[in-house]
Amino acid sequence: MPTDGPFDRSVEGRAARAKPPVLVVLHQERSSPGRIGQLLVDKGYGLDIRRPVLGDKLPETLAGHSGAVVFGGPMSANDPDDFVKAEINWLDVPLKEKRPFLGVCLGAQMLVRHLGGKVQSNADGSTEIGWYPLRATEKGRRLMHWPKMVYHFHREGFDLPRGAELLAEGDTYRNQAFRYNDHAWALQFHAELTRAMMHRWVVHGEQRFILPNAQQGREHLEGRMLFDAPLKAWLNEFLDIVFESKPARSAPAEQAAISA
Repeated sequence: MPTDGPFDRSVEGRAARAKPPVLVVLHQERSSPGRIGQLLVDKGYGLDIRRPVLGDKLPETLAGHSGAVVFGGPMSANDPDDFVKAEINWLDVPLKEKRPFLGVCLGAQMLVRHLGGKVQSNADGSTEIGWYPLRATEKGRRLMHWPKMVYHFHREGFDLPRGAELLAEGDTYRNQAFRYNDHAWALQFHAELTRAMMHRWVVHGEQRFILPNAQQGREHLEGRMLFDAPLKAWLNEFLDIVFESKPARSAPAEQAAISA
């Protein structure tokens, strides 16, 4: 995926409050946690940003963190690079310590690899690059209300790991979101893009729009005007579920009562 651009450190600085920081793992020099970072800051979390691809070390424990988010990147979870293997192995830390964990795109695929599942492209080479429909499963619907369209930028999908609960599915790549052991979450799609980030992705990722099933740049930008508001609202509630164990405001009443 294209570079994400720098994160606004002035926003990050406002989050130096009582809550321990969230570990943020990025995969390019100019990558950004985008709207996920902004929303976490708004919720009172600091951001501990690290880039293992550039030599940053990951912590041996998350005891001093509120959880972790591993974002996407242009590499594959199947790549033989040492840092890819090390990140996949490191996921043992949040899983064993039962700390909140969110994997986005590549981060989700790394979690799948860690749990013994496969990450691979469709046989026909089809991609999801642009806006595509999302359907919540029964378990997903009990958790919260999901957006009907989400943004993608990937050419590989993943198996559903043994023991994981599928929360949302799509047409081209079925497995779009899952939960594992109540504290680990994975998303194949991107809800974190700010407007500026999407413009950069469209410019720098233009060469990928010729791939099978990819949408053209204008469709990315037009789709944002139509579908981004519900996606942002969903993300705000979803982060409360992941990091604060709050029932979603859009959850069915009986499920919210059970979770309270």
